[in-house]
Amino acid sequence: MHKPLCAILLSGLMVSACGFRESRINPFNWFGKSEETVITERDTGPVNPLLPDTGRRNGMFSRPDAVYQGALIGQVSDLAIERTDDGAIIRVTGLADRQGPHDVRLVPKTADGKPDEKGVLAYEFRVVYPRYSTPVGPERARRVTAAVSLGNRALSKVRVVRVEAAQNARESRRR
Repeated sequence: MHKPLCAILLSGLMVSACGFRESRINPFNWFGKSEETVITERDTGPVNPLLPDTGRRNGMFSRPDAVYQGALIGQVSDLAIERTDDGAIIRVTGLADRQGPHDVRLVPKTADGKPDEKGVLAYEFRVVYPRYSTPVGPERARRVTAAVSLGNRALSKVRVVRVEAAQNARESRRR
């Protein structure tokens, strides 16, 4: 009788700690608000076209993937990290330079998609624009959203999530 009662009391105390704003146990406090930073110089890094991409094995019946032709979106307007049972969802809203963007993706800056040695997980917000000319139009017609899901194992080494666009970047830091 005493063991179940103790377990119920302890679990009640732990759940009640989630109600406090500044508690580290509260999953809503694991990442803070996003901040805007200005990009001054692009770091593209060296790419060797002679080395094949070893990320996927090509079999007899598999077709090679087409190369993604996305361009950086104009601005990142919102970055939100929403906790889930098995990790988190990184949701990013951006403002395109003109109407008609499609095939919206968050592309990891590192080849393996893992954070660097400082714990910074960096993404580039990329879209594909139509080949024909489209008008600029109002903001609501140019706003797009992309998301990526991360597991708890991937999140354990992340301290900062950074999403870059052509004109700005947003980052959210872990508390």
